[in-house]
Amino acid sequence: MNNFSATHFSSIVSAPFGAVGIRSDAGALCEMVYLPPSFALQAPRDSFSELVAGQLQRYLEDPDFRFSLPLASVGTAFQQTVWAAIAAIPRGAVLTYGDVARRVGSAPRAVGQACGANWFPLVIPCHRVTAAAGLGGFSHHDDENGFHLGVKRWLLRHEGVEGYA
Repeated sequence: MNNFSATHFSSIVSAPFGAVGIRSDAGALCEMVYLPPSFALQAPRDSFSELVAGQLQRYLEDPDFRFSLPLASVGTAFQQTVWAAIAAIPRGAVLTYGDVARRVGSAPRAVGQACGANWFPLVIPCHRVTAAAGLGGFSHHDDENGFHLGVKRWLLRHEGVEGYA
């Protein structure tokens, strides 16, 4: 399933689909991870983790909430280009991997790989990128009834996107 333990995270926040693990360091968000409900919640370890957890809760209550968090510098130049294109997709809209690929001058498969490598899901909303003929994968997972695709479906419904049940 995954190789995370609770000690990996600065906080674990409840979400309607399970939980979200938050990892931060030196006042920057380093990683967000979708976790199944079997993970125990964990109170924020410090004030920055508390800020991240608070913003995450606000988004889960209001899909129009916009994150304003410093992000750790990660990813290749290409991944950062793709992530910037994804971050520009408004709530309630989706683009296909091909749409994003055309915007960044690349190929859909490369965009899919960059989506899967996203360290900051929700802040960089890769759930808003789908396959041309359906939901596509999510977080390097593509099993039709798996946990991660269930998260993607929930997030799209939360943001008012229909047709991906």
